[in-house]
Amino acid sequence: MEKHKAKQAGLKRRQRRIRGKISGTAARPRLRITRTEAHIYAQVIDDVKGVTLCAASSVDKEFKELGKKGSNKEGATAVGELIGKRALDAGITEVVFDRGGCLYHGRVKALADGARSAGLVF
Repeated sequence: MEKHKAKQAGLKRRQRRIRGKISGTAARPRLRITRTEAHIYAQVIDDVKGVTLCAASSVDKEFKELGKKGSNKEGATAVGELIGKRALDAGITEVVFDRGGCLYHGRVKALADGARSAGLVF
């Protein structure tokens, strides 16, 4: 149990450090990634107003219709394409990427590549 608490504390520390350096504005909102064992989530956030402009995840109805899983890179790429499409529909073309304390590797990188292929610039 102590090992789990230490891992969670390290993740929170990394998240705070990242958030101290980046912030989303109306012109360039923040693309935030949250990753769990089974799913992956993405939000586009305007930190000045404190609102989520659009979101996509592996638990969305559109994603489930694709028949993919959120626990692998193919699913993360699909979520990235979905968030990119939703952001472009909302008039957002440029974002600041927030990896959420996770390494830029695997599913996080796949989601970022999917969002870039949909047309987001970061």
